[in-house]
Amino acid sequence: MIERYRGRFLGRNKATAYKDLVWTVATAPDTSQDIAHQTREALHSIENNLVQAGSDKQSIVSAQVFIADMDDKPTMDTVWSEWIGDKPEHWPQRACLGVRLEGDVLVEVTVVAVRQKR
Repeated sequence: MIERYRGRFLGRNKATAYKDLVWTVATAPDTSQDIAHQTREALHSIENNLVQAGSDKQSIVSAQVFIADMDDKPTMDTVWSEWIGDKPEHWPQRACLGVRLEGDVLVEVTVVAVRQKR
C-alpha cells in the first residue's frame, strides 16, 4: 500500500512511502531569508518528513538539491555538511543542479530514504 503524507501545496504531497522506501521534498517556508537560512529550513522539513514516514536522515540513499544560483552552492554545501554529519557511512549520493525556482525560493531538496522496519 502506498502511504501519502499531505503537505501544504495543492497537487502534491510532502512525502510518499512504499514498502521500504520514502520519497520527500521540501523548500523553506520563509523565502525572504538567504540561502543558508532557506537550506536549514528545507533540511529541517526533510528530516521531519522522514521521521513521520518512519525513516531518518542517516537512511537517505539519494538526494537532489535544486539551487537557484550556483554561486550560492558553497554556502549550501556548508549547511548540508553540518546537517548530514561527519560520518561518511551516513552520507548519501547527492546531485546539485542549478535551476530556475519559483518566486524567492533559493533551494529545493528532494530525497529518497530507506524506511525502518514497521
